[in-house]
Amino acid sequence: MRRRLILKMIPAGVLAGLPTFAGAARAAGLVPAFRGTPRIAVGGIASECSTYSRIRARMEDLTVLRGQDVFKAPLSLPLQRYETPFLPTLTASAPSGGPVERQTYETLKADYLERLKKLLPLDGVYLMMHGALSVEGMDDAEGDWYEATRAVVGPDCLISAYYDLHGNLSRRAVDTLDAMTAYRTAPHVDRVENVMRATDMLTHCLRYGLRPGIVWASIPALLPGEQSSTEWEPGRRLWADLSEYNRLPGILDVSQLVGYVWADEPRAAASVVTTGTNIEEQTRIVTELAARYWDARHEFHFDSPMGTIEECLSRAMVSVTHPVVISDSGDNPGGGGNSDQTFFLQALLKAGTKDVLLGGMTDRPATDACYRAGVGATLPLSIGATLDPLMCRPVHVKKAVVKHLTAVTRPEDGEAVVEFDGITATLSARRRLYHSAESFRDMGVDPAQFKIVVLKCGYLHPTMKVLANPALMALSPGAINQDILHIGNRRRRPTWPWVPDLAWTPEPYISARFRRG
Repeated sequence: MRRRLILKMIPAGVLAGLPTFAGAARAAGLVPAFRGTPRIAVGGIASECSTYSRIRARMEDLTVLRGQDVFKAPLSLPLQRYETPFLPTLTASAPSGGPVERQTYETLKADYLERLKKLLPLDGVYLMMHGALSVEGMDDAEGDWYEATRAVVGPDCLISAYYDLHGNLSRRAVDTLDAMTAYRTAPHVDRVENVMRATDMLTHCLRYGLRPGIVWASIPALLPGEQSSTEWEPGRRLWADLSEYNRLPGILDVSQLVGYVWADEPRAAASVVTTGTNIEEQTRIVTELAARYWDARHEFHFDSPMGTIEECLSRAMVSVTHPVVISDSGDNPGGGGNSDQTFFLQALLKAGTKDVLLGGMTDRPATDACYRAGVGATLPLSIGATLDPLMCRPVHVKKAVVKHLTAVTRPEDGEAVVEFDGITATLSARRRLYHSAESFRDMGVDPAQFKIVVLKCGYLHPTMKVLANPALMALSPGAINQDILHIGNRRRRPTWPWVPDLAWTPEPYISARFRRG
């Protein structure tokens, strides 16, 4: 872990001039040399998709990197620190949102597989995934991607995957992978470490000729991510000691996933998963940790006081401290929300609230209109409900003053700041996160100067958390409604908390890849 933290802190330009860890270790005679140079491909597809969203991710909504461009992604940087070259195929990622259009997925998968075939023979594949991908008309999109990969690379190639803490696992995925790991923090501050756990396992097994396998337990419990942060209990203690299990003989990785509650799919669940070469020890660990998680399920809670939009707004208006920061949690684009719902804006106008910063409204037509008018112009605007006009209605503002326009080269990247009726609002042409204080300051807006700040987010970014005085969470409507007992639940197996008296004991599952020897 120390090595990983050091690598994370060293700039890439400096690191490039240093001998690699593997090279230095081999020179000192600490590890055996590879038998030749293993051929390892890298690719993947990642998004967090709410099945409750009516919007769809299409090709233009995804960031697709092909060939050597794969290494331009920030989380590909650690791959360049290995002596073993990683061979790029295709990576595709979309911001959290609605399901991916089926044709878009099939086109990307075909492109990826064609590139993978050109790299054969392969010893390993590293896949940059998420675990909550949903595709129109398909269950378990990750499992489909893995099976397609396995069909190309054959039974002897090792496949290692990287997951988000909020991923959902399936037997199909477990039976196809050889190794996997997931974030151990929420908010996710261990992204680099997670990449290196996945790739270290892969290179380590190839170096020593190991055939790892997975033991997994699916836990029939689901929680909103905003309740399961590792910054407070019980998440803090449940994730704090996972790395200690890696010290045990035959254990390569132990991961614990909250699951993604806004995917109404049979595989949606929390889980514990181990990668290693010791079935008995892995089974013991999975049983122990799954039971521990299940026993703690009633302890999970929101970190901030919560209420309806109206309740949170009433409390904020009488607060003697500021800024009161309110999370518009149901419309959080960081978790799959649309970011164009106007329920909060309607409530602000109805209450006549002043001195408010409203961050993160997505509205391409309104943003474009501001660019046409220019800074200083006053114009009427229709705001919101452009991505999903069925859930709510747009708000019509008679006189909005354009205060800021971000310099952009593409209209789809446009950002505007407007003022109307005592409200300062940020508008964007596409869905993006306005969670940090810097995202506002870059637009000439200081959130600390407002009485009330409304953010389309869940738990607060650290830079906003230190400003909040106090922080509140509104259980607002949207594609990721935090009031999960009242979301549709048609396709999941019996799961807590929908079945409050559910009885369950862990039943570890041993991967078919493990059983094949």
